Amino acid sequence: MAVGVVLYGELLAILLALASSSPLAGFWARLGPLSLLVLGSVMLAASLLCVLHRPLQRMHGAAGVAAALAVIVASAVFVALLCTRLVPWAEGAGLFPDDGARGLLIRAGLISAIVGALMLRYLYLHQQWRGQVEAVANARLKTLQARIRPHFLFNSMNTIASLTQTDPRLAEEVVEDLADLFRASLAADADRTTLDEELDLCRRYLNIEAQRLGERMRVVWDLDELPGDAPVPPLILQPLVENAVYHGIQPSSAPGEIRIVGRYRRGAVDLSIRNTLPRSADESRRHKGNGMALQNVSQRMAAMFPGAARVTRSLVDGDYLVRLVFPYPWRQS
Repeated sequence: MAVGVVLYGELLAILLALASSSPLAGFWARLGPLSLLVLGSVMLAASLLCVLHRPLQRMHGAAGVAAALAVIVASAVFVALLCTRLVPWAEGAGLFPDDGARGLLIRAGLISAIVGALMLRYLYLHQQWRGQVEAVANARLKTLQARIRPHFLFNSMNTIASLTQTDPRLAEEVVEDLADLFRASLAADADRTTLDEELDLCRRYLNIEAQRLGERMRVVWDLDELPGDAPVPPLILQPLVENAVYHGIQPSSAPGEIRIVGRYRRGAVDLSIRNTLPRSADESRRHKGNGMALQNVSQRMAAMFPGAARVTRSLVDGDYLVRLVFPYPWRQS
């Protein structure tokens, strides 16, 4: 955040220096005092807004905006007044307006009011956009929660019915896994869970499918020191693993593999789900999808980690690969 504030502040100083009516040869001489003025104003205003963000949030919409704008203008005027005291030679050198310190203060107040209003408008529109993204993502999640594929439920019940005759204890384990899976799928009030809980849910799902598919499905787990308490949206991994089974393993007449790899490096969690695809001879048995699960995962990751998460898909050596990368710990600016 601080780097962005400094960058945009310096760009504003350059713009003001270029817009001056003074000769272009004096550009660099003007840029120094202007940078001091603009960066000081921007950093002070940003610091005050960070300190006061909770009281501002509790204020009514219009009052909060007016208060934030007043903080920005007051910061600019204060820094401008400070500059006239700290850089007294600048006025005599013609680097400040011809009408002296009074003109500088008026210009600082008006420019900061205009720039501040534009900035607050941008932040408002950005917040509205994020709200729309979250609303769409939550709506898709509710749809996803309400529609665990009927074929999976029927297959699971058939598997349980078969196991009750041959291995009652294993049948009981499968029933428990199925109950946990549905409990997580139907929990609509939680907006986040932990990485450990998501991985455990995937293991339970794959344990159920393993009883049905047997040797046709091989699962490889390769997880290296992942932060289990990392917050993630609920049902972020299980739908991707279900897609790997439904589109990769189930239609294939040959044994297939699902490989789940996780790494934590340089403050980022990197998870990938890779599955083999049916051979060309099994093309007629391949299931067609609408990409709903992957789109939902991408939207909810973007809503939780705006600008900091990546969800990609690709073909690697004939296998289908979905990769999720997100920061941990996450401190939203």
